[in-house]
Amino acid sequence: MAFNPINWLLGLFSLDIAIDLGTANTLVHVRGKGIVINEPSWVTVDKKLRQPVAIGLEAKEMVGRTPSNVMVVRPIRDGVIAEFDVTQVMLEYFIGKVHEQSMVPLPRPRVIVGLPTGVTEVEKRAVYDAVMASGARQAMLIEEPIAAALGAGLPVGEIRGSMVVDIGGGTTEVAVLSMSGVVASRSLRVAGDEMDQDIVQYLRNKYNLLIGEGNAEQIKWQIGSAYPLQPEKTMEVRGRNLVSGLPETVEISSVEIRESLSASVQVIIDTVRDALDEIPPEIVADLMDIGICLAGGGALLQGLAERLTDEMKLRVWVAEDPLTCVARGAAMIFEDLDSLGRYLVGLERGSTRHIIG
Repeated sequence: MAFNPINWLLGLFSLDIAIDLGTANTLVHVRGKGIVINEPSWVTVDKKLRQPVAIGLEAKEMVGRTPSNVMVVRPIRDGVIAEFDVTQVMLEYFIGKVHEQSMVPLPRPRVIVGLPTGVTEVEKRAVYDAVMASGARQAMLIEEPIAAALGAGLPVGEIRGSMVVDIGGGTTEVAVLSMSGVVASRSLRVAGDEMDQDIVQYLRNKYNLLIGEGNAEQIKWQIGSAYPLQPEKTMEVRGRNLVSGLPETVEISSVEIRESLSASVQVIIDTVRDALDEIPPEIVADLMDIGICLAGGGALLQGLAERLTDEMKLRVWVAEDPLTCVARGAAMIFEDLDSLGRYLVGLERGSTRHIIG
């Protein structure tokens, strides 16, 4: 590979940031430092002043506790920007925190952002514009399953096939990769948020108990599962009784939560199976050796790998630190932009496809 002095100088004197702009959490990876920010994608806004009150973890802690003049916003929905102005403010805040952590003044950064597979040109442009408006001097886009595969260490550039299932907060991305390309892919908007809603609805229907999404998320991580646990677990849940209107505490089991999550888990399983049905038998044979890699926060659901192994008859394994796979994989592009730059997603300009930057 030929030496490119321009890229070398850019890498030497610039701040390179990879962002996993997730529905649930935003992760920021700085070249040479690793993951420096991992905070919820929440912003609280003063309705009258139209100004942010808090961003990230502080904002999430305010959910359900704000006065009438303050609203809590999730600017990212289903992996794409739902509130452009709020997303821009959130990105400015996170990029500003990166600059604060630096000991010396740095120029405006180069930024790579992960996107779900199959997003529209309008959605791609919204992400690009938000990144540029937040202070970046160059913005690049990469599909999340590609970034997740790179971060998990899968052999995406080799002839043999590999498969990644990236389960985030808003979307689940399934991709079969070979020779630096995507052989088959699926993107569905059933992921962590949908599972939280399943738990809320289950407790509402069975116990007439109303709980918030934050409590549902805690229940999911503590006793939620996709496969029988040994031993099964229980926990107490506090909420409001919808009949009496009074506070109530009920004890629920992991068996019940597994039942509540079963529909969403089955959708993910069916999607993985559909992707496997599309690919050539040679790649299926490769997957029998390599297995299927789970990435994203949803991969941490207890028993999910075991359930998929049982259903697919293939070894399914969880990537090391699955929550950060997309951010770490996107950051790898900076290490060899000439070679790995082919994984970047372009934006349409008229009839010509360009990589923006």
